[in-house]
Amino acid sequence: MTEKTTKKTTGNAGKGGTAKKTSSAKSTRKPRKSSKKTGPSRMARIWRVLRWPVRILGGLLVLNVLAALFYLAVNPRMTPYMISETHRLGQLDHEWVRLEDIAPVMARSAVAAEDANFCNHWGFDGAALRDALSGGARRGGSTISQQVVKNVYLWQGRSWIRKGLEAMMTPVVELIWSKERILEVYLNVAEFDEGVFGVEAASVHYFGVNAADLSARQAARLVTVLPDPKGRSASEPSDWQRRRAGSVSDGAALIRNDGRAGCFAP
Repeated sequence: MTEKTTKKTTGNAGKGGTAKKTSSAKSTRKPRKSSKKTGPSRMARIWRVLRWPVRILGGLLVLNVLAALFYLAVNPRMTPYMISETHRLGQLDHEWVRLEDIAPVMARSAVAAEDANFCNHWGFDGAALRDALSGGARRGGSTISQQVVKNVYLWQGRSWIRKGLEAMMTPVVELIWSKERILEVYLNVAEFDEGVFGVEAASVHYFGVNAADLSARQAARLVTVLPDPKGRSASEPSDWQRRRAGSVSDGAALIRNDGRAGCFAP
């Protein structure tokens, strides 16, 4: 009996030892590498889709900055529209003058009529745009800054492409140019009659005086021409223009008194 019990015990011990060894061997085995290849991450897939649009927009932004810097230093004496009018008419009446050589009342009249909040916005006037869309405004929703971008860099006419480029370029011009520079360019490239561009040529054309010598009444009448330069005359104004000129004169005095002309006033 004793011998059998001893063998049984020994047998069980042997079995236990073998089991431990087997378990230990299993635990030391390296896990197999998965044969599945992981695909590109979500961000990588999004970048593949967007990389060309982002590059194109980045390139356009760089071009906008360079264009704004160029005309910050160089006076734009010819615009795309002026070039087309030169081909059509054969010649233009245009002379560039500095803002300091334009009667301050002319600058105030232009701002009062076209963009009364000129000193208070960064290129877009939300209130004026809402008024224009609702039909309650006397002018369009475009600010002086937007008109400068359109006249200097782009083309006339209505299209979503031009509007998109205008919306992209206007903040860049506002960021790089001063308000004085924006207004100076505006007054020098605006059309006042067929083939007559800029306030200096317009002053001589209509009144026989230089832009520096314009009176408040003359400045207001010049401004009434701006929305329709080929259909209106500053020297022979219609009844509507006379009434509008009175409103412009009042507006010019108002923005001088309430500080809205502070960003360009001498």
